[in-house]
Amino acid sequence: MTNDKNTPAGSAPNLSSALPGARAALVLLLFINLFNYIDRYVLAAVVGPMKKTFFGENAVAGNGDLLASILKWFQHRVGFKPDDALLGLLATAFMVVYMIGAPVFARLAERRSRWLLIGVGVILWSLASGASGLAGAFLVLLLTRCFVGIGEAAYGPVAPTVISDFYPVKMRGRVLAWFYMAIPVGSALGYVLGEAVAKSNLGAWGAGTLGLRPESWRWAFYVVVIPGIVLGVWSLLMREPPRGQADLTTAAKAASVPWRNYLVLLRTPSYVFCSLGMTAMTFAMGGIAFWMPYYLEGRPGAPQNPTTIFGAILALSGLTGTLAGGWAGDKLRQRFPGSYFLVSGAAMLAGLPVFLGVLYAPFPWVWGLVFLTCFFLFFNTGPTNTILANVTHPSMRAAGFALNIFVIHAFGDAASPVVIGLLNGWLGDMNKSFFVVGLTFVVAGVLWLCGARYLARDTALAPTRLNK
Repeated sequence: MTNDKNTPAGSAPNLSSALPGARAALVLLLFINLFNYIDRYVLAAVVGPMKKTFFGENAVAGNGDLLASILKWFQHRVGFKPDDALLGLLATAFMVVYMIGAPVFARLAERRSRWLLIGVGVILWSLASGASGLAGAFLVLLLTRCFVGIGEAAYGPVAPTVISDFYPVKMRGRVLAWFYMAIPVGSALGYVLGEAVAKSNLGAWGAGTLGLRPESWRWAFYVVVIPGIVLGVWSLLMREPPRGQADLTTAAKAASVPWRNYLVLLRTPSYVFCSLGMTAMTFAMGGIAFWMPYYLEGRPGAPQNPTTIFGAILALSGLTGTLAGGWAGDKLRQRFPGSYFLVSGAAMLAGLPVFLGVLYAPFPWVWGLVFLTCFFLFFNTGPTNTILANVTHPSMRAAGFALNIFVIHAFGDAASPVVIGLLNGWLGDMNKSFFVVGLTFVVAGVLWLCGARYLARDTALAPTRLNK
């Protein structure tokens, strides 16, 4: 099933085109990424009804004495209820487990079938998502989101390396942009699905017919289970591409890379600047993605279905931003060697004033500013991930993506939902909480612009970096 051997002498790959099977692999991974983000952001879409279920006046009895003690202690010691912070912890717990698991699975991916890891991971997170809907207590829900993180950790750092082994350097910007366009589309579908299901009668039907809990929001987690399992099984049937065959390299050391060689990543300026910038961007993205629907629902003049509208705008702006960023980075690459950094940094700096405008513009004008904010946030998706792939030795790509995932989530969106939740409780004004998010736009933009001068050299050295 696997084929990890280096290309034999005399059968050098065609470095100007994709390898056989590339399109099928890309389509499958795109669909998996789509459901990945549906599952992530359906959670943000049902924050309101979940808050009523677990923290409202008629909160479920299953929460138990432990959570009640935590709430009582926090309110007594700090002076405000931590409901929002605990809801943000659902996203944080997922991210913490995800970032810890990613390096472990990346190490396995250097020696084992990557499609096997992807398939098992997708099936695990699909089952864990269904279990989230069954949770009768908040702490049980928190535990199920941790298991979702384990499943996604088996997929996240591995999938981009499979794509990179199918496509040559000159095509990766556009191809990875197509792959990562599933982020805005999947996120948007998660918002739309979550709000639609939460307002439906599925809860009453499920309680009467299947004996399930009566809240409709739970069905937002149930409906992703079967498609996820199907995609996981499909992954198990795929063939492994030869590692590094699409690169200008001779002998990729794919069998086993010593841990000390991973320090090479920290001595690669492009990798460091890219990862630090992505950390700041991910902080902003995580905070906006989790809290913006809830924030918009509470704004004066908000329409009846703000989450659905936000999801639709996110899909369109994220899709166009992702594809435009990938196209711009590739198009300018011949004229500006640091183009991937330049387009990413410029977009983040342009997004700051637009995002601040979202906080004060009235409806319906706010929707145009939301569109532009999301467009600029997603503009860097293809270019930054292309940087990571291009400056990393082929045998270390999974490790490179895993380390990146650990850093950007540990200091990015693992923290921002809880930080904003705490600020909401303390300040009582989400506008002020979102100002913290605005600062990270500047940080990301400046870091990426600083990295541009190193990209051409680091890309040229990547294939032979471990051979020296």
